[in-house]
Amino acid sequence: MRLHPSKTHHFTGKNVPWLLANQAEIRPDHVFIRWEPFEGTAATWTYREFADEVARVAGGLSDRGISTGDHVVIHLGNCPEFLVTWFACSHLGAVAVTTNTRSTTDELEYFLTHCEAVAVVTQPALLELVQGTGVSLRFVAVTSSDQGAAPSLIPGGECVSFEELRHASPVPAVDSDALAANSVQYTSGTTARPKGVLWTHANALWGAKTGASVLGLGPNDVTLAFLPLFHTNALSYTMLSTLWSGGTVVVQPRFSASRYWPTVIATGCTWTSSIPFMLTALMSQPRPGAHQLRFLGLGASDVPIVQEIFGLPTIGWFGMTETITVVLVSSQIFPNHRGAMGSPVSGYEVAVVDDANQPVAFGQSGWLKIRGVVGVALFAGYLHNDEATESAFDEDGWFTTGDLVTPFADGDIRFDNRGGDMLRVGAENVSAAEVERVIATVPGVRESAVVAAPDPMLDEVPVAFVIAWQSDEALPDAVITACGEQLAAFKVPREVIVVSELPRVTLGKIDKKSLRAWLAGPRSELPPTLDERSNP
Repeated sequence: MRLHPSKTHHFTGKNVPWLLANQAEIRPDHVFIRWEPFEGTAATWTYREFADEVARVAGGLSDRGISTGDHVVIHLGNCPEFLVTWFACSHLGAVAVTTNTRSTTDELEYFLTHCEAVAVVTQPALLELVQGTGVSLRFVAVTSSDQGAAPSLIPGGECVSFEELRHASPVPAVDSDALAANSVQYTSGTTARPKGVLWTHANALWGAKTGASVLGLGPNDVTLAFLPLFHTNALSYTMLSTLWSGGTVVVQPRFSASRYWPTVIATGCTWTSSIPFMLTALMSQPRPGAHQLRFLGLGASDVPIVQEIFGLPTIGWFGMTETITVVLVSSQIFPNHRGAMGSPVSGYEVAVVDDANQPVAFGQSGWLKIRGVVGVALFAGYLHNDEATESAFDEDGWFTTGDLVTPFADGDIRFDNRGGDMLRVGAENVSAAEVERVIATVPGVRESAVVAAPDPMLDEVPVAFVIAWQSDEALPDAVITACGEQLAAFKVPREVIVVSELPRVTLGKIDKKSLRAWLAGPRSELPPTLDERSNP
């Protein structure tokens, strides 16, 4: 049975507009957002200036019929307009739906129809994609630039200029209940279509307060946001945590290895979130001079090579869209288990179990499960999908992450691997089932299995094993073409391997573990089949 909030939960009587309004009152002249585009003009917003712009954009949205409960899709790359729109939706009691800008027309059409979007805020370069979905909307608002750069496409037709929204009359914030819907992020899972993870206002406040607390952030901290704001890492770990602490967020359009250190040094950043791809890219750049960084947030603590090359400690952590913020985090004060993610954060219960749902011994790998108050510490549910919501929790209210981890006697927990049907491509999660859904539509395909292959830059990339109905040399190209048309580029298999059989385990289930092991090896033999395996 899931844990539900009491009448006097952590954020009773509070919401996202409450947090922004209080910070604007407490530190009106302190810089909240600093915009550092690769092209165009840099700009800053103090807490008061940002709150005022949010109220005006909320007025512009309200003038066009947006009100409590409406779903507004934000299909934007990193830019100030993204953040202003997200908070403006909260201001009105509307629900901000953030979508991946690398989505195809097919994927975006699904997002728009599934969440029942009434409007979209986008940028010139993505307008054609939005219009190509054919989904009926009240309006589409378009920014004046592409993340600061002059647009190559000038919006026309029925589009609303974002500048019109900016110059509307401000409106007062709606007094949304803390447990009312606030925002949605679509995330890959083990299903054929992404699920919409629904956050309440209390969820957003929990992410803000918890992140600021466990990372030890204060008003003098400055962080650099270059990971996509449509993901939890940048939106919650970076932005919301900083908002609660009263610090400053430096926003860049995306990660740039050549710009990272100059920006960190020039803006006085004290910490940044990071991913393995970013660190690998930075190793080829000149070593930095004097800077103010205290730590890098990462999935593992005290990574030796980062300490050796950059002289910085890494803070291990673990979280996901469904947990709002970090559930595990390592210490900045006391010794950590090197390479571990850390220990459980207050407000979450954590268990590591075997296939029989029994606790594993210290030092043994098992499945990570998490329990917390739904709608506060854990997401409210999957949008328009009660069945998926119920199946994500066991009878005792534990949320199953699908990740394999190892607990240690010192309390720290190490990440081992994602579940067999999840891949991590750079900073993106990819559902094998979603890719297999598309492959199944390709004529000539009898069966497929998508697994992760090691990659030196992206950590993992998808590879598809396919059984064909009959011999067809063009089949691999046809699979890649179909995936390229229907899926974002990072989901497209880098290789398609046609096989006569696939290895199986109990009840005929495909043995993806054997396929992954073969991809990671020398590939001196054909992929393993049931007959070729010594231990079926």
